[in-house]
Amino acid sequence: MSRRAIPAQEVLNYELQKKSEHKKVSIKSEYMASKMNVDNDKASIKAKKTSFRVFTNEILDGSIMTKDSLRRNLKLIFLIVGCTFIYISNHYAVIMKLSEIDTLQKDLTNVKYEALTISSQLMRESRQSYVREMVKTRGLELEDSTTPPYTIAKD
Repeated sequence: MSRRAIPAQEVLNYELQKKSEHKKVSIKSEYMASKMNVDNDKASIKAKKTSFRVFTNEILDGSIMTKDSLRRNLKLIFLIVGCTFIYISNHYAVIMKLSEIDTLQKDLTNVKYEALTISSQLMRESRQSYVREMVKTRGLELEDSTTPPYTIAKD
């Protein structure tokens, strides 16, 4: 075999041609990959819709109860349901206690006003001038004492 000398221009042209072919292939592959991604996204959305339908059908017909994953997570599901019931009952109890506190506060203010009214009536009726007037209107023959009161001291 004889070796012939390849001019530098031919080598350069050959390398450029290889690079351009490589670029065309990579651009084509990128385009196909992006198209496949779009198709995959559409397929995954459709699969999600159908998987949701399958899941709801499994719940409605009861076949979900035979799944192994449900059996493995049964304790966690019971814990979550129990905590939910406790949360709801606690919330209801708090609302009832707040309602009771509100009614008791209203009753307390009413009792305070009633006690204030009664104590003011007692103060008015226990004044000496009012007692004197009541004695006269009822016709009792009582008179005021003219001698002042005195204390008895122990020796």
